[in-house]
Amino acid sequence: MPQETPQALLRRLFDAATASAQPALCIPPYMPSPKELGTGRLIVIGAGKASAAMARAVEDHWPGPLSGLVVTRYGYAVPCERIEIVEAAHPVPDAAGLAAAERLLELVKGLRPDDLVLCLISGGGSSLLPLPASGLTLDHKQNVNRALLKSGATISEMNCVRRHLSGIKGGRLAAACHPARVLTLLISDVPGDDPIDIASGPTVADPTTCEDALAIIQRYGIEVPAAVQGVLESGRSESVKPGDPRLARASVRMIATPQMALEAAANVARQAGYTPYILGDALEGEARDVGKVLAGIALQVAGRGQPVQPPCVLLSGGETTVTVRGSGRGGRNVECLLSIGIALNGHPRIHGLAGDTDGVDGQEEIAGACLAPDSLARAWARGIRPRDALANNDGHGFFEALGDSVITGPTLTNVNDFRALLIEAPAET
Repeated sequence: MPQETPQALLRRLFDAATASAQPALCIPPYMPSPKELGTGRLIVIGAGKASAAMARAVEDHWPGPLSGLVVTRYGYAVPCERIEIVEAAHPVPDAAGLAAAERLLELVKGLRPDDLVLCLISGGGSSLLPLPASGLTLDHKQNVNRALLKSGATISEMNCVRRHLSGIKGGRLAAACHPARVLTLLISDVPGDDPIDIASGPTVADPTTCEDALAIIQRYGIEVPAAVQGVLESGRSESVKPGDPRLARASVRMIATPQMALEAAANVARQAGYTPYILGDALEGEARDVGKVLAGIALQVAGRGQPVQPPCVLLSGGETTVTVRGSGRGGRNVECLLSIGIALNGHPRIHGLAGDTDGVDGQEEIAGACLAPDSLARAWARGIRPRDALANNDGHGFFEALGDSVITGPTLTNVNDFRALLIEAPAET
């Protein structure tokens, strides 16, 4: 039986991470019981890349009547019988998402205290619920969203701005459900798993302010339309704050997280004879800078056996950022991996994989890529200069030319970035 290649094992680690966050697996343990509902109605709403698969899991495990509406990314719909599935654009919102957000608010009007709203939220929900605050338009939201994506702002900073330009995020959706009870099931795609940052927190109270959002826009030199500036300066788009009585019956349960995904991958590595070492589930920063640091750690392990002895796998998650300066086809995971490759400079015992667990890195239908010791040499042989590719933010172009892209199709979940650096033991002498 042939020995498994490092690339094959890395792909198994990635697949294990995404499989651990599948809604069919993680929804059932957190479902309410029919007895808990009593005589009230169950209304299912939600948004995110995993929301349709979450809705299907709810239908499969709920014996009684239910109705609802969830919005997911184009191509991520899953057939449901009782819950309507709507598709919209991500990462830049469109009119379909706007119409879906309006319908969600309409759906939860006039609920009774004995009704239960089950809200299914996963990453991507911010763009899929682009209902503008009063005085703003979808075009305003699109322009700001594009600028934020290119600015280098963290996901927490981007979501702070989004909440304060929204008519549905920042606790507003839960407030609209009052006096019904609201139970939100969350699949986390953000560093730190703060519910306010997952889809910009449509059902949780928001401690940040319009002033905070303005400071972020100024910090990154983002030019915004006059209407956006005016709304934030006036404070009239303030979000729902902690202690608001309309959220007194709203609760949140975290059902899948980046840490859980890394632990699933660690188990696979361990079974394959590699010591897993989780560096962190919430790493942030410029993708190319994070790549340099990860490469430095890998070189220390390979050369000195610190902080762990090879054979081993260094695992990490989180959400890096890319300040776009070039015109290439990039995503934060391939940018990070290309930076790692340049720093490793063809080290013969280090292999890597970086990918987004939702199957889409940047705006490409490509999850990420694999890195081999000969990746740089193969690129040079094709006339491709790795440093030029990195400077042009062309990670997808670089790895695609080598045939090393990782393509999964829609994974129907999202627990953020996944990175694995496999370090082989030195040959015996």
